[in-house]
Amino acid sequence: MSHAPEPGMDDPLSLHGVVPPTITAFHEDESVNYQATAAHAQYVVDGGAHGVFPLGTNGEFPLLTGEEQRGVVEAVVEAVDDVPVIAGVGAPSTYETVAHAEHAESVGADGLVVVTPYYYPLDHDAAVEHYRRVCEAVDLPVYIYHIPSKTGNSLSLDTLDDLAEIPNLAGLKDSSKNVPWLGQAIDAHPELTFLAGSDSLLLPGLQLGCTGMVSAVANAFPELVVSLYDAYDAGDVERARELQSDVYAIRDALKGGSYMAGVKTTLDVLDLGFSPGPLRSPLRKMNESDRAALESDLRALDML
Repeated sequence: MSHAPEPGMDDPLSLHGVVPPTITAFHEDESVNYQATAAHAQYVVDGGAHGVFPLGTNGEFPLLTGEEQRGVVEAVVEAVDDVPVIAGVGAPSTYETVAHAEHAESVGADGLVVVTPYYYPLDHDAAVEHYRRVCEAVDLPVYIYHIPSKTGNSLSLDTLDDLAEIPNLAGLKDSSKNVPWLGQAIDAHPELTFLAGSDSLLLPGLQLGCTGMVSAVANAFPELVVSLYDAYDAGDVERARELQSDVYAIRDALKGGSYMAGVKTTLDVLDLGFSPGPLRSPLRKMNESDRAALESDLRALDML
C-alpha cells in the first residue's frame, strides 16, 4: 500500500518522488561542460531519482546564455531516457520563455518548469497572461516554479486559482517555505501536482500533500533522499523523520562557505568520475578551509 500523496489528476507525467535540480557543469574557463552536465543527471537517476530538473537554481540558469540553456536541455534529454526530464525554461520575459519552451519540447523534454518572471514586479493579470501564453505555445505539461525570495514575485492563492484553469498547467514546485500558503494551495487544487522545493521541508511537504521533492541534497546524495521518500511511502514515518534529520545536517554542511558552493564542492569530494567544475562567476566554489570543514562534517555524518 502506498502512503505517499498521489499526483494531481491534471498531471500527465504523474510526477512523484525525488526530482533533483541537476547542476550545470563548467570547464575551468567557465564554458559549459555538456558531457559532465549529462553525467551528473545520469548519476542522480542511477541513485534512484524519479525525474530530473535541469536549469533550476542549482543549474545556475540565470547565468547561462539562451544558447547554453538550450544545449543543457539537449544534453540531459539525450542522456536520460528512463525518468521524466522536466526542463527549466523560465526567463524574465514571456517572449524568451516561450522560445525556450518550444525548443525544449522540440528536443524531447517531457515537461517544462517555468519560474515566475523576475526583476520586474508581476501583478495578477501579468502572471496569468504569462503562463497562459507559455502553455498555449506547447503541448507539454507545465509546472510553475514559485521561489519569491529569488524572483521578487510571489503568487497569491487567488492568482493560483486562475492559473489552475489554464490547460496543460500541471503543477507547482514551491520553494517559498511558506507552509500555510502551500497547505492551502494543495487543499484548493487536488488536480495539480505539488513538489516541495526546499530540503528543509521534504517530510513536511509530503505530510502536507506534496507528491515529490526537488532536493539539492539529492544532487550529491540521491540514495538518501530516495530512502526518505520510500520510507514515507511505505508508511514508516519515524524512519522518514530520521532521514529528514540527516538531510538537515547535510544541508547545514553544504551551506558553509560561499553561496551555492556546497553541492559542487561535495561532488568534487565524492570523486564520481565527472567534474562539476567551478560555479560561474560571480558565484564560486568553497575555499580550502571551507572545503576541509565540509569534508570533516560529511565524514562525521558518515557520508564519505
